[in-house]
Order: sequence, then C-alpha cells, then structure tokens
Amino acid sequence: MLPPAQKRLDDFRQQGRVQAGSLIISVFGDALLPRGGRIWLGSLIRLLEPLDLNERLIRTSVFRLAKEEWLRTEPSGRRTDYLLTPSGQRRFEEASRHIYASSAPLWDRRWRLIVTVGELTPKEREGLRRALFWQGFGVVGGDCFVHPGADLSAAFDALRTEGLHAVLGKLKPLLAADAQFGNAANDVDMVNGAWNLERLAGVYGEFVDRYQPVLAQLRADTQNEIDDESAFLLRVLLIHDYRRLLLRDPELPDVLLPPEWPGQQARLLCKELYRRLLAPSERHLDSHFQLANGQTPPPAPLLHERFREEDPLAG
Repeated sequence: MLPPAQKRLDDFRQQGRVQAGSLIISVFGDALLPRGGRIWLGSLIRLLEPLDLNERLIRTSVFRLAKEEWLRTEPSGRRTDYLLTPSGQRRFEEASRHIYASSAPLWDRRWRLIVTVGELTPKEREGLRRALFWQGFGVVGGDCFVHPGADLSAAFDALRTEGLHAVLGKLKPLLAADAQFGNAANDVDMVNGAWNLERLAGVYGEFVDRYQPVLAQLRADTQNEIDDESAFLLRVLLIHDYRRLLLRDPELPDVLLPPEWPGQQARLLCKELYRRLLAPSERHLDSHFQLANGQTPPPAPLLHERFREEDPLAG
C-alpha cells in the first residue's frame, strides 16, 4: 500500500480531467507570488510535469490565462517570462487573506447584497449565478445575491474579469444590517435557503479525509522527511484544493452555522500540513525555479508569516 502522501499524488495523476488553468493560478499565487509573481514558461512546465501535466496542456492553459488577463508576458532575450497582471495579483492577494488566515473573519453584522434591477437573459442569469457562486454568494428569491463579508467592489471587478460586462449595469450593490432582515432566527432561515450548507460540509469533509492521512504520515515520520519534490507537489494540491473550497464558502459567522461545522477543522489541518511542507517545498523551488534570464529569486520574508498566528483552537 502506498504511503498517504504518494497516494494523494497518484490519485491526482489518475484523474480523467484536470482544470490546469485553475491549478496554475494556485501555483502563481502561492509559490511564485512570494518570489516576484513571475516564471519562465519552461520552468513552469518542468515544475508541473511530475503531476503528469504535459507541455501542450500547460502552454494552452497559460495562453488562455493571458487572454483572460490573469497573466501577461515579458520577453527576456529568446525566452519569455509569464507574470501575474496587476488585477490577477490583486485577486489572489484578496484570496490570500482568507486562505492563510488562522480563523474565519469577524462579522460586522451587515449583509452584502447584489440585486438584479434589469432584465437578464437566461444565459446572462446563469453566468451571473455561476460566477457569484464561486465568490461564495448565496441566492435569495432568485434576484438577490447575498454574502456576509464580500468586498462588493472586488466582486464587481471579478464579474468584469469573467466577461460579464453586459450585466453590470443591471446590478445594484447594497449593504444591509442584519436587523433589516429581521432577527437571528430569520437570518438562519435565510442562510439555509441561500446556501446548501449540507453540501459544503460534505466537501469540507472530503478535504479532511483526503489530507488528514498525509498529515498523520508526516507527524509520525519524524526521521525521514518527505522528499523535496513531493513536498512541493503536495503543497500545490493542498492550496489548490483549499482555495477552491474557500471560493465556495461564504465564511458565515459561527452563530449562523450548524454545530460542529467542519470548516475550522479543515483550516487547522491545512495550516499544520502547509507549515510542514513549506521548508522542503521551498528547497525544491530553489533548485528548479527559474526566470527567463536564468535567475532564481529568493522568497520574500512574508512567505514564512503564512499561517503563523497562534490559533487558540489548535491542540
């Protein structure tokens, strides 16, 4: 039987369909942003090749990300660096505040609303619903999207990046105190109608089931640390999976969540596993990460502050 760490990597390699563009964004935001947010395409291909992502898939995905204005190019001699655009960097930095936090943000007891005030075609409505779902918004009554803490300006920027310019004029952003919805019981009813918390809890449970054995292996195997390449690949998958979880999670306040909500368990698991993978994965980047000019910039000190806060719930 394979050790859990290798099993996780093998399970990924055996997937039928991989969203390589989303994975590449996770790599840029987590591993490359602390080193300047740029990389030579050949180096990116070599870093991801051990996940069985072939060169053609990576090139196609990177070109698509450039077309979607996540990335831009910068020639250096005969080679070319790809780097995050300012908007791509802002989007991941916004996500980072949630990804690397030790606890969910405090609630200011105000709901963020996006209300449709114009007629949408069925295609526009579905595109809007899908785009806001991946920003953690729930739906109330079909024409109102709600979130407890989203930055509404950033939400509209993300819709623009998704190509939904045509619908922006048909939307109105609003802030509403919870008292405007009613009492706490009414808030709970609204939450249960706006989000499928049972499904989200199940996805969190799958994340814990996937990575808890890997953490248990690293806790037990104190003499033989995981090899540097495997640590880097696991770190990529860990943050990619966790980032996609948080995109769907509105991070509701505890008072509005069911008892024994698995989100905090997943957060603590991600925190400890990430810290254990960080040093060997950075050694791998020191050896295999290159810019088009051949340089390997060191990581910024801020990298080691991720997940660093002491968490009172950690045991």
